[in-house]
Amino acid sequence: MAKKTIVIVESPAKAKSISKFLGRNYKVKASMGHVRDLPKSQFGVDVEHDFNPKYITIRGKGDIIKELKAAVKKSDRVLLAADPDREGEAIAWHLQKILGIDEKTPCRIEFNEVTKSAVQRAVKQPRLIDQDLVNAQQARRILDRLVGYNLSPLLWRKVKKGLSAGRVQSVAVRMIVDREEEINVFVPEEYWSLTAKLNKPGQSTFEAKLNKHKNKKIEIKSKEQMDQVLNELKGKDFVVDAITRKEKYRHPAPPFTTSSLQQEAYRKLNFTARKTMVVAQQLYEGLEIGEEGHTGLVTYIRTDSKRVSETAMSEAKDLIAERFGPAYVPKKVKQAGEKGNKDNKVQDAHEAIRPTYVHLDPVSIKKYLTNDQYKLYKLIWSRFVASQMAPAVLDTTALDIKAGNYNFRANGSIIKFPGFMQVYIEEQDDEQKDEEGVLPELAQGEKLNLKDLIAKQHFTQPPPRYTDASLVKALEEQGIGRPSTYAPIVETIQKRGYVVRENKQLYPTELGVIIVDLLKNHFPDIINVEFTAEMEEKLDKIEEGGIDWVDVLRKFYTPFSETLKTAEEAIGKVEIEDEVTDEICDQCGKNLVIKFGRYGKFLACPGFPDCRFTKPLLEPTGVQCPRCQGDVVLRRSKKGRKFYGCSNYPKCDFVSWDQPVKEKCPQCNSYMVQKNARNKETYIKCSDNNCGYRINGNSVGEKSKEDKHVADLQTNQPLVEEAAVSPNSYSGGNN
Repeated sequence: MAKKTIVIVESPAKAKSISKFLGRNYKVKASMGHVRDLPKSQFGVDVEHDFNPKYITIRGKGDIIKELKAAVKKSDRVLLAADPDREGEAIAWHLQKILGIDEKTPCRIEFNEVTKSAVQRAVKQPRLIDQDLVNAQQARRILDRLVGYNLSPLLWRKVKKGLSAGRVQSVAVRMIVDREEEINVFVPEEYWSLTAKLNKPGQSTFEAKLNKHKNKKIEIKSKEQMDQVLNELKGKDFVVDAITRKEKYRHPAPPFTTSSLQQEAYRKLNFTARKTMVVAQQLYEGLEIGEEGHTGLVTYIRTDSKRVSETAMSEAKDLIAERFGPAYVPKKVKQAGEKGNKDNKVQDAHEAIRPTYVHLDPVSIKKYLTNDQYKLYKLIWSRFVASQMAPAVLDTTALDIKAGNYNFRANGSIIKFPGFMQVYIEEQDDEQKDEEGVLPELAQGEKLNLKDLIAKQHFTQPPPRYTDASLVKALEEQGIGRPSTYAPIVETIQKRGYVVRENKQLYPTELGVIIVDLLKNHFPDIINVEFTAEMEEKLDKIEEGGIDWVDVLRKFYTPFSETLKTAEEAIGKVEIEDEVTDEICDQCGKNLVIKFGRYGKFLACPGFPDCRFTKPLLEPTGVQCPRCQGDVVLRRSKKGRKFYGCSNYPKCDFVSWDQPVKEKCPQCNSYMVQKNARNKETYIKCSDNNCGYRINGNSVGEKSKEDKHVADLQTNQPLVEEAAVSPNSYSGGNN
């Protein structure tokens, strides 16, 4: 009689995908993520006895565990198939403990993709639970508990109730606060640029930029200097001095890692890091794809590897040759870590993120996917296929043009062979490719017509504020967090009210600044980027079996506990005085005060908790409502997004995502709004898209795409860092 095997995964979707690959002697069940964790209501760590954790069954998981135990009793073998990372190993270990599976029994299987070959291969190769992986996850979990459940109560006592401090998130907030300080102290410096519009008789105009004076780099710092340059150029001939032609190869970007996927999905699709991971998880676990059935569409989505399996490379090669021709197949694709490849710090536990079946192109399965699933799958599929294609070949031309003692430079290029660009161009490349135009055929010594000289005043800009994408990139570069933690970090610091997102940029709140300053002064290690990065490296070494996890915790906690005692005595009560306004509470008559909640400032009654009245804080813009001549004020949606509405609401229902300006459109008399261009400059455009009038941009009358609001999705996340905290009592008012 054949043996009965139960396979346990985390989610029903993954269970459904795997079931179709296994025979009738296999039963696949879902644990719905973690089944045990540290208790929320207690510290749960015995620091006196080697940091022994107290694990309890997660509330609501009783019925699931009961069902799993019953299934195990009817089976001859149990295989634990949680995700192939630390978190998945910990889930498998907890299941092993709670289901009474002998620790000497090989019961752990893993696969990087939910495909028939990968799953069938995995069930034939069960192994023991990797205790080093488990210990690395336990160490992270307990570290977060040690910090969160000790620092947060300190903040309650010293600042105000409801605050929290986490080990990694606090460092992310510091990075945002430090960037804001850089911006605040930045002193802009003036500089000027000069562009010559030139042409060859009978041909189109091209641009050349001033770059040298007497063969030395020139910097123009004032209008007086620019006027002098313009005077010296009067009457001068513009002559082609040198022509440099080169054949340039442009290589494709590698397949996605977790970090690069989050960054590119943010830039191209306007997805938050959290939303990217939610949709990517759906693609990984599997969807119903017509005759294919329930199919996992992408490989494992939490990875920092750019490696691709030989099988996947071969399948991609066949597809490229069939669809685009042999010329588009490179002689060789360099793998991450190979000699000559600058990315040699790769962890080979997983592959890069790629489609599991490259023949399932996005268009062929679009009807089976939601709009978000299709967009993200297309992004992953295109990036992977392009990464396996031949480089693009460009013919580039650089013109050096003399005018008296001054030199102008014009660059141009044409695509000789598109290569991978047939399929995919990285977002930053989209911006770069517009910088170079096509130049006319010219000869050395040829004289050009000067059509115009355009002098522009500029000012140096402060470093940009972080966006979701640039923060994830910075966290990765600094060694803060790991692939599974980037999205929870970005989400958590906003949920706690320490950071707000406005116009895609992350700003620290007043509360965030106060907490960072307090931690800097009294817990410099906790808020230190290098210290946190070193701790991540130690967790990696625990995973590799190189160091003892208890020893790491002990070396951290001994000085940390001493610092806690010192801080308790040294920190006085931090008073955050509320700003009193002239507005009166509708319920008790007190003057309302300005509070700062998760989504910014709002008005609240100082009589809380006896009086819980709140209302939005309306910030005037100085612009009249185009409908009723009331005041246009800044408001916030329930999700915290800024919008503009009439102060006479609900009598007047005028709203706009973009900030209205005082000027009326000279073409149709509609109201005008301020917009942000891709190059971060602002421009003014007509609110009527049928008109399209635009000023301060590239050209008048140019049409522009409207911003699209993307709602946040809710999903289960890995267990991440702790903070003994309840939400802020004030939620942000009735906005």
